[in-house]
Amino acid sequence: MSRRGVAILGSTGSIGTTALRVLSRQKERFDVTALTAHTNAQLLREQEREFHPRYVGLVNGSETADSGWHRGSECLVQAATRDDTDIVLNAVVGAAGLDATLAALRAGKRVALANKETLVLAGALAERACAEGGGEIVPVDSEHSAILQCIASRPTADVRRIILTASGGPFRGWSDDQLEAATVEDALRHPTWSMGRKITIDSATLANKALEVIEAHFLFGLPYDRIDVVVHPQSIVHSFVEFIDGSVVAQMSVPTMELPVLYALTHPERAVDDGLAPFDPVAVSPLTFEPVDAARFPALRLGIEAGKRGGAAPAVYNAANEQAVALFLAGRMRFGGIPKAIESALATLGDLPGGSRDELLDADAATRRHVMELI
Repeated sequence: MSRRGVAILGSTGSIGTTALRVLSRQKERFDVTALTAHTNAQLLREQEREFHPRYVGLVNGSETADSGWHRGSECLVQAATRDDTDIVLNAVVGAAGLDATLAALRAGKRVALANKETLVLAGALAERACAEGGGEIVPVDSEHSAILQCIASRPTADVRRIILTASGGPFRGWSDDQLEAATVEDALRHPTWSMGRKITIDSATLANKALEVIEAHFLFGLPYDRIDVVVHPQSIVHSFVEFIDGSVVAQMSVPTMELPVLYALTHPERAVDDGLAPFDPVAVSPLTFEPVDAARFPALRLGIEAGKRGGAAPAVYNAANEQAVALFLAGRMRFGGIPKAIESALATLGDLPGGSRDELLDADAATRRHVMELI
């Protein structure tokens, strides 16, 4: 079996380190060809020593880069388009991952996509890049990986709807007053997943679920009225697919990102992996489901409305959320200010044009300025 080359963009983050754990158990199938990190030079150095990639890039902190490393934001695109790379796992956080995804797709690569913002910001451009270069997107998000596994080879016409599950985050059941006073430490205490800081805050506001709804729209070609969300606190069922005959298929596993990462690398095949204990349905029971409290978590509704609106609105939503989360993590915005900032940005900038990369990036920049002006 010839090994496939894998480039990991964002190798020192939560998804990147998870992917390397998976790859360390799959060395007969995959070869790590490139690694890039944002600022964590020390961990990147350790990863280079273990996996011996032929390309290493550091986006920021060039004074800490080793000789022979590539530096600056352009290293993401360079790593994603190498001839020795078959699969690009994009685990970059936020809109910064867009150009690398588009370049990899145009170069005919498989993009194992953990950077959901690419499709939220520029889903139509990603579809165009796939058509132009012959690349493909395979999702890494557990929910979208679950949908892909449930649908398998069935045509979209056989699907009545898909149902994404949400844990409800750390604030499930909190009152409005409690939410308004929530601290960063409160928001980072996710009950079931261990993730990076930004996505953990997104899970607390349910903005992450809005991003996933938009992503699912582009990945599976379904209209928004056929994509639903339900709260599932145990995070065992990752998504449901309901077919036109009324049959419902669900994908289940313990909450770990190792499974969707491995499937994104091997799809449509499966690989033997002994990294996890066998699934015990009794141990994970009972499984419960609840409706989303849309009034208490308005970021979900705002994101779905932005997706339906189209144009630059999804990019505005994403940028407003990214900027507001950064301010909240820095102690400069209250938790309740995140959805308020998103709503203000959409009301002001949601109708900007979004037909090209430059227009979308202009909308992104204008939105970030708008949110900064709010404080």
